[in-house]
Amino acid sequence: MSLTPGETPGGNAIVFDRVTYAIGGRTILEDVSFGVAAGCTKVVMGPSGIGKSTILRLILGLIRPQRGSVIVLGKDVARISDEERNDLRQRIGMVFQNGALFDSLTVGENVGYSLIDHGHLGLDEVEKRARYYLELVGLDADRLLDTLPDELSVGMQRRVAIARALASNQPAIMLYDEPTTGLDPASVETITDIIVRLRQEMKVTGIVVTHEIPHALKMGNRFLFLYDRRVAFEGSSEDLAESTVPELAEFLLPFKISVANAFHSFTAEGNEP
Repeated sequence: MSLTPGETPGGNAIVFDRVTYAIGGRTILEDVSFGVAAGCTKVVMGPSGIGKSTILRLILGLIRPQRGSVIVLGKDVARISDEERNDLRQRIGMVFQNGALFDSLTVGENVGYSLIDHGHLGLDEVEKRARYYLELVGLDADRLLDTLPDELSVGMQRRVAIARALASNQPAIMLYDEPTTGLDPASVETITDIIVRLRQEMKVTGIVVTHEIPHALKMGNRFLFLYDRRVAFEGSSEDLAESTVPELAEFLLPFKISVANAFHSFTAEGNEP
């Protein structure tokens, strides 16, 4: 069983074209343009409240820009029908910051929820897929399938959330909102390794929104830095290492990470530039 890559392997799975978004008289994003190539993972960095999570909501079509276009797998999200938008969302897996598991459902029911909800598969096939994706994220399906989420550690809950997102429709795109927040160091390493593996082995396109920069440097192979409502930096690990953007250097300083040291950490982990 393998995941379906983006529709345009040689191009961009996601494109923001001069996007402006405002709410309550406050401009969150202004004239923002960037692309995410199919099979790449782009890490979105920036100060709190800068609009990182807004980017995820725009991709999902939960909100619409005042100006510009958000193109996902060749579709302009704001200009397609509701039915087309719902179909598009089936190709996108979303991992929320707190996991957002259903407390009253077992682990197996959580992972298979969308498959059961759509009613296209029998219960035996739903369980088979739930087991597959739990094993994919390193969890023991035999032991955990009938367990409730509150019986799991926070790190295990986050892994179940990733399994659920993957099981929904073998998505071409995965969106991660603060995937390592609140986790212990061992769980952080596990989640980070899963995100890297989905990119390297399964060619899933990803966007990671995070403020935990040391881990983000390993998760992605493309990087975006938002500052003052706009894109202040976008590029590869090599570009990041050579960046002279002062706001980016200042942002990384509290983490005791220089852009040069960041580049060495990428290559040490085997990330392609």
